[in-house]
Amino acid sequence: MTDPDPAEIAALIATGWSLSDDGTALHKAFKFKNFIEAFGWMTQVAIHAEKMNHHPEWANVYRTVDVTLTTHDSGGLTELDLALARTMDTLAGGSSA
Repeated sequence: MTDPDPAEIAALIATGWSLSDDGTALHKAFKFKNFIEAFGWMTQVAIHAEKMNHHPEWANVYRTVDVTLTTHDSGGLTELDLALARTMDTLAGGSSA
């Protein structure tokens, strides 16, 4: 797995992602109009994540989905995390807290 480019991490932070204190994970809260939109987005992301064989840590409460991305096998961030973050942002179309 390739190490992520710091400039790409900075670009994601500029779109609302935050980096964990230890630098090993990205986090973002996505807010949707309602539960159906949140769950629909999660379903779309799940299809992409499965194809990537890279799965998020996430929790859903009503219209909010809290996401953490890290690559456990490598003990931190990889390009897979950044690619999945970009996919999530694209699918959300600007729905974030």
